Amino acid sequence: MSDISIRNVGRAGRITLNRPKALNALTYEMCLAIEAALDQWRDDEAVALVVIDAEGDRAFCSGGDIAELYERGRAGDFAYGQKFWADEYRLNYKIFSYPKPFVSFLQEFTMGGGVGIGCHGSHRIVGETSQIAMPECGIGLVPDVGGSLLLALAPGRLGEYLGITAVRMDADDAIFAGFADHFILQDQWPDIIKSLEETGVADAITAAEKSPPNGTLRDQQAQIDALFAGEALSDVLTDLRNDDSDFAADALKKLQRNAPLSMACTIEMLHRLRGPSLTMEKALDLEYRFTYRATEHGDFLEGIRAAIIDKDRTPQWQFAGTDVPTAAVGKMLQPLGKNALNLKDTGMKNLTIGFIGLGNMGAPMAANLAKAGHKLRGYDVAGTTAEGVEAVADIEAAAKGADVVITMLPNGSILRQVAAQAIAHMAQGALFIDCSTVDVESARNTSQAAENAGILAVDAPVSGGIGGASGGTLTFMAGGTEAAFAKAKPLFDIMGQKAVHCGDAGAGQAAKICNNMILGATMIATCEAFALADKLGLDRERMFDVVSTSSGYSWSMNAYCPAPGVGPKSPADNGYTPGFAAELMLKDLGLSQQAAEVVDADTPMGALALELYKRFVDEEDGKGRDFSAMLPRFEKRSRNG
Repeated sequence: MSDISIRNVGRAGRITLNRPKALNALTYEMCLAIEAALDQWRDDEAVALVVIDAEGDRAFCSGGDIAELYERGRAGDFAYGQKFWADEYRLNYKIFSYPKPFVSFLQEFTMGGGVGIGCHGSHRIVGETSQIAMPECGIGLVPDVGGSLLLALAPGRLGEYLGITAVRMDADDAIFAGFADHFILQDQWPDIIKSLEETGVADAITAAEKSPPNGTLRDQQAQIDALFAGEALSDVLTDLRNDDSDFAADALKKLQRNAPLSMACTIEMLHRLRGPSLTMEKALDLEYRFTYRATEHGDFLEGIRAAIIDKDRTPQWQFAGTDVPTAAVGKMLQPLGKNALNLKDTGMKNLTIGFIGLGNMGAPMAANLAKAGHKLRGYDVAGTTAEGVEAVADIEAAAKGADVVITMLPNGSILRQVAAQAIAHMAQGALFIDCSTVDVESARNTSQAAENAGILAVDAPVSGGIGGASGGTLTFMAGGTEAAFAKAKPLFDIMGQKAVHCGDAGAGQAAKICNNMILGATMIATCEAFALADKLGLDRERMFDVVSTSSGYSWSMNAYCPAPGVGPKSPADNGYTPGFAAELMLKDLGLSQQAAEVVDADTPMGALALELYKRFVDEEDGKGRDFSAMLPRFEKRSRNG
């Protein structure tokens, strides 16, 4: 069963969150699916409005699914979270500025990421069970997904109070604070939704609206304004400690659970946002400055560990028991420069893309493009296909009339043959992207053939393996003109987390060859070290704890550890089922030495790595195993073989 249901019903575009056992927590894939649907419905005259609701009676959406963010961050992969938040914030902005009515039904818990998709539309409906909150400071973040805008607009100092205490609002409180618009008894919701679907107008909402039971915030307003008006977190804490009311004592107790750095930054954000210049763009930009740095420099990983992973509820926060320095707040909220949040549409929606080569890497890459709203035509000599991709009979059918053709092929010889056929059927001004790992000369030959036909070309081999292809977290190393790279970049952003323009045609392949020569050599060294540690009687977990935080740090150790049961999950924990097959490493090392010979470069470590992987694949049991399966090879060997 899918995590989300997106369909057209009558005059309505319908979205239903469908993870009730997970309190409808929002995954990255769900964010992308909602965005793609909104883009499609924006100009569809048959869709008059959008309705979003959720399955189950425990939550509309309890927040974002943060387990993956934690695992990636713990492995040193900060770019994944940065991409997740950037894409999520773009969705929040689209909901906030959507030109058609956007109606949300918010039962039970609506928190964090749920606020981002449920509290920015034109009609926000709450009922008897609704509980809305921004609890991010409790996990080392700040109120985000546009929540800082709502907090800054809330009456008086409600924003500071709600933002740093994570107090839950009932229906009346949510309406008073500006997080909701209409109270309707929940047994009437199915009829309201049916009317919206049938008519495409929101009249039924107003007709069914009632006054909610009294909440608490209206009566507490004066006290909140007096106690949460300080310029900094330290001022608020002082005012609360000097007040002997039960309300102040309860607020202090709530604050003691949360990250001091997050609370201090929340207060600073709200102070910066308030005023006539307040916009959603400004709020999201400020939020992203914090979340961009949260995994590496903030308390996010510790907050998740204490709340979700170990569940010991005893986080070791930065600045616990002390005032948060102004400099620390400034560091988290300083502008990001070239990494600043970009909310603009790319203009690369609803493209027709021909994808040639739907193997273990190509298929999930194509599927991610299809999920993002593009029309995919796919061809593979083996007859394989991918989710959301139309299978076609040959290269011509994939390339003819396509805005973009993407290839993922085994070697340079095949690339040259396929490119020649595809380019012959592409229109001038179209884009050819090759994501294969091939020799530099084949990449340059293909680029020149495209240029001669008036077609933009990019050679963009990838790093990240099958997991990265499936998760949309690949790194692209791109070669080609500035114009070609700029046109390809929005597609790289869908399929991956990072794209680097390395230079002219062939530079992408050169970067990939150099990168994987390093990877092959460091994996061998990592496996050798574990085998040596075993024979020295050193516990593997303790070795990992030392090396992963000292000068032996590497991707092979920290993110892709070859020792089963040590560090983050890797192919070693699955019997060395390939994430990146040993024979592919052998191929890449061969390309590196071929390139080194052409330019007369001395690469003895690369040559030795090639020799070892050739023996491992051709003469031992390496074929069909992950390249990290070098470890059991070394475990069984002595110095003399």
